[in-house]
Amino acid sequence: MTAPTAPSPLLRVEHLRTYFHTRSGIARAVDDVSFDVYPGETIGVVGESGSGKSVTALSLLRLIDPPGRIEAGSRIIFEGRDLLTAPEEDVRRIRGNRISMVFQEPMTALNPVFTVGDQVAEVARVHDRASRKAAWERAVEMLSLVGIPSPRERALQYPHEMSGGMRQRVLIAMALVMRPALLIADEPTTALDVTIQAQILELLADLQQKFGTAIVLITHDLGVVAEVASRALVMYGGQVVERAPVRELFANPKHPYTQGLLRAMPRVGQGLDRLVTIPGTVPAPTAWPTGCRFRDRCPLAFDRCATEAPMLPDGAHGARCHLAEAGTPVAFADRA
Repeated sequence: MTAPTAPSPLLRVEHLRTYFHTRSGIARAVDDVSFDVYPGETIGVVGESGSGKSVTALSLLRLIDPPGRIEAGSRIIFEGRDLLTAPEEDVRRIRGNRISMVFQEPMTALNPVFTVGDQVAEVARVHDRASRKAAWERAVEMLSLVGIPSPRERALQYPHEMSGGMRQRVLIAMALVMRPALLIADEPTTALDVTIQAQILELLADLQQKFGTAIVLITHDLGVVAEVASRALVMYGGQVVERAPVRELFANPKHPYTQGLLRAMPRVGQGLDRLVTIPGTVPAPTAWPTGCRFRDRCPLAFDRCATEAPMLPDGAHGARCHLAEAGTPVAFADRA
């Protein structure tokens, strides 16, 4: 009997480098990032602002404008094709069709002078060449599918007439009109209250199950990752510093930065005065520290960290840390 073959990645990112060439120097916003996404799975990409998460997401769709550019040697293989060498016309056909994106702020992502129904319908008209009537009916169907009440009436409204949660549902409807193979969700719940956040995450999970769409979820919130993702990438300094199945990441984080993020999460019964913070801030991408990019903020840093950059090992769970590489237990200590 022949053993079943492992599924091929839907998306394979290899050595992605996205640099911004500015007057103050080269900002290495994304610097040698590699990962796979398999059909139907959700991976969480987590880290502080400035860690490179959103630039990674925009790079996947080739939406980087000058002075930014994706450097030679990077590869983004989607459904067996390198998007970085494909003609721009072909990439435009893929955007919104095979790969869709939900942006962080609905009020800037939606056009204020068109009804939400028109904006959802436009996706079907552009990518599916649907008639105006058929596209409108598709829009109403999608608004209903994402849980918007009275969708036919709501379709006639403008973005400013809707709540933040409803606008986010409209963006999700737009992103899923064409039943994409991959959905990139960039901080889809950041501006929403906790109750609406939970509803949006539940909606994404339900729609994923219905359509089989793979999701790359960009967030700064490890709690969101724990809720919906099966694997996680922790980013810092434009690099992936830890990669692991979500349960293993929470049970046994190997990188001091990941441990710091977990310790900074509020817990039931814990006062805000007892929250543990990571000292300092993410450095500017024009001036990453030599060696380990987290060393200036790490309470466990030693001499080697300043002179030698740690590598991210292969395998399901790996951390870009000299201590983890040596098999030394890593424990994030409080710093006064």
